[in-house]
Amino acid sequence: MKIKIEKSGKKQPGTMSVADSVFAVEFNEPLVHQVLVSYMSGSRSGTKSQKSRSEVRGGGRKPWRQKGTGRARAGTIRSPLWRGGGVTFAAKSRDYSKKVNRKMFHGAMRSIFSELLRQERFVCVDEFDVAESKTKLVKEKLNKLGLKEVLIITEGLSENLYLGVRNIPKVDVMDTNEINPYSLIGFEKILITQAAVEKVEEWLT
Repeated sequence: MKIKIEKSGKKQPGTMSVADSVFAVEFNEPLVHQVLVSYMSGSRSGTKSQKSRSEVRGGGRKPWRQKGTGRARAGTIRSPLWRGGGVTFAAKSRDYSKKVNRKMFHGAMRSIFSELLRQERFVCVDEFDVAESKTKLVKEKLNKLGLKEVLIITEGLSENLYLGVRNIPKVDVMDTNEINPYSLIGFEKILITQAAVEKVEEWLT
């Protein structure tokens, strides 16, 4: 199939041929959902940790005798009922990641890219860069293309573009090596350079 290339640099608008096996596959919602859940689960730190009554320091001696004091019986000052005691159901560090094999991940990415094209949320340009690290320059380029909430994907991210995008709300930029399903779905439009499309096609073919 062919996709349209918008003018952003010096070249004139045109088209480029891409593989149907990457950009024209049927949308597989269950697979995309599974891969997306796996990606988000893997992003969780899982480092929360609390101490149970056996791990809290102290409490080795019985605070008072069992009978005759008029107070409730107590065996340790580190009981969960006491201030400074352990936690009844203490949270522990855990790994939230869910395994998804490479074939499933690549299949989900093909499905997402194909659906973006069908929904006309996929904008390809010949190139996208700025001469200086100024937000104004990036905004001017995006306005010419009629884009506001957009994820910019380039092959070889330049420092000027990265610094110029930082202060624009609902706009982000990434290299082809950083592409993930969460970012692709989370933006209204995807702006991708011709070189990045070729890289994605090579990656998912």
